[in-house]
Amino acid sequence: MLTRDDRTVTDCLEVLDTVEDLGITHIGFKDVGVDPDTLARLHTRLKGMGATTYLEVVSTDRDQALASVRTATELGVDWLMGGTWIEETLALLRGTSIGYLPFPGEPLGHPTRLAGTPDRIADDCRRAEAAGCAGVDLLAYRSTDADPLDLVRAARAATTGRLVVAGSITGTDRIQALASAGADAFTIGSAAFDGTLQPHAGTLRSQLAPLLGP
Repeated sequence: MLTRDDRTVTDCLEVLDTVEDLGITHIGFKDVGVDPDTLARLHTRLKGMGATTYLEVVSTDRDQALASVRTATELGVDWLMGGTWIEETLALLRGTSIGYLPFPGEPLGHPTRLAGTPDRIADDCRRAEAAGCAGVDLLAYRSTDADPLDLVRAARAATTGRLVVAGSITGTDRIQALASAGADAFTIGSAAFDGTLQPHAGTLRSQLAPLLGP
């Protein structure tokens, strides 16, 4: 994710220049932090690279969240992540090829925290799947009420769809734990920009390259 503190970084186009040749094929952003023209240029660049693109909804306000959905459709992203207004979102996405991964639980504030027990997460995952969502976007490590991995296991047991864990993935230990708990994918944003993935390395390339394998 070309994001820091739940905002797209203002120099996202320049950042992309520095990591474009790493071969990263899944890249996302938020619709806050940069102006619409920059966002459109960014998405065009990403598609030109052959990347699968993701827009993650930040707002916990209904009207603003649905405005983000409209932005996703205007850009033509591949995946929309976040938000909790499932029926309204799916209605706006109807006729597009955009896959939708809502938040289970109750997102709070910005940067977002997540309220919800494992039972609540499981119930929301089942509801999302029944409504026609492609999976869920779980803020496991932003949890206020439960062990993050308990939430991942609960979500995995409740859905056959795509399970993406977003937020506060700060090292390979968490990545390995998520894989063991059943997550299909995860997002990295602030941790890469802050240097916490590889504390002794100095560049964004050095933060990301070890995560990509040999």
